[in-house]
Amino acid sequence: MIIKIDSRSAQPIYEQLRDQIVYGIANARLVPGEPLPSVRRLAADLGINFHTVSKAYALLCDDGYIAIDRRKGAIVLQAEGGQNFVPKLTAQLEFCAAQAVCHQMTLDEFLHHCRACYAAQKGEKAL
Repeated sequence: MIIKIDSRSAQPIYEQLRDQIVYGIANARLVPGEPLPSVRRLAADLGINFHTVSKAYALLCDDGYIAIDRRKGAIVLQAEGGQNFVPKLTAQLEFCAAQAVCHQMTLDEFLHHCRACYAAQKGEKAL
């Protein structure tokens, strides 16, 4: 998997890294059981501080996307709903909905974009 970091982005690098790994899992470019590079290796490859990679890996571990083992390193997991997932998703959707309302988007338009994004992550065509 190729990870691209935009150092000019307002989004913190650890979030960019976390997001790209989640996208990789959603698009099956990273599969359950697959090892991720070590924190130091990925930091060196990307030219970023290893603490930045460590923070991204910690977030991914907390959210159930990866497991970290001292001997095996970081391994991609089969993500499950979990009790933390729905409240976190709800908070993110509430913010997206607020933005849509601010930009006078209708509910149908908002749902159309939600469906299109979901379908794209699954490699399907939107309805």
